[in-house]
Amino acid sequence: MSLPRPSPTDVHANHVSGEFSQEERSLLLRLAHDSIIFALENREISLEPPTAHLAEPRGAFTSLYLDGNLRGCVGYVLSVGPVYRAVAETARAAAFEDSRFYPVTLDEARHLQIELSILSVPRPIAAEEVEVGRHGLLITAGFRRGLLLPQVPIEHQWDRVTFLEQTCRKAGLPADAWQTGATIEAFTAEVFGEKHEF
Repeated sequence: MSLPRPSPTDVHANHVSGEFSQEERSLLLRLAHDSIIFALENREISLEPPTAHLAEPRGAFTSLYLDGNLRGCVGYVLSVGPVYRAVAETARAAAFEDSRFYPVTLDEARHLQIELSILSVPRPIAAEEVEVGRHGLLITAGFRRGLLLPQVPIEHQWDRVTFLEQTCRKAGLPADAWQTGATIEAFTAEVFGEKHEF
């Protein structure tokens, strides 16, 4: 049994316009749902991108919510293949491989709300150029790397410095590592998903 399909009216975005059309957004959200349900039902799903645009390589994150609470989030910072495949793979990984949570059950899967973040390529940026709400951050020092999506500082009402510090902590680095030689990279994300109405 498959999930009800999200329709374009069920989809919201933090950008009124973006690279992905409303139809493409709905298609990617449907793919994320189906990839989880099909895995639970031991069914195969086609990962062939239906359009040239959805075949373009991109990093992507899938966040799962249940009753308004995070239920899993996994993603690729850098592109490993077509965005269509990245969405399917990260949706399954968020459902079954996020070590913070037990694997999603079939009953839970039928009630998940999904948010997708399609990433641009990370590029070096000076700390003072980081814009809260526009940039996601990737901070690296040695073998340690931390990433936070653009929506995270908005949700937590962080300023720019706190955002930089928290990304360092995510990497397992001292909070001031961004001031002491860590590499700072920024990316943007087109974020869209289903409405959370609880």
